[in-house]
Amino acid sequence: MNFDIDFEQEEDGRWIAEIPEIPGVLAYGVTPLQAGAKAKALALRVLAERMENEVSIPGINSIAFASHYEPVAIN
Repeated sequence: MNFDIDFEQEEDGRWIAEIPEIPGVLAYGVTPLQAGAKAKALALRVLAERMENEVSIPGINSIAFASHYEPVAIN
């Protein structure tokens, strides 16, 4: 299963990375790379917990992440 990572930069310069397909997976970082790494780690923890608790996760035979962000200048 492929998960998209969406990025947004806050006014204070921090980056937010979110994986919309997994509700609640949202992480902050100083850079997009850091925020994305934290979001991936959180997503894997959420999925592992669901598996441990035998919660159905349809369509997951493998996991891949695709990062989508465009640098935006902040004035």
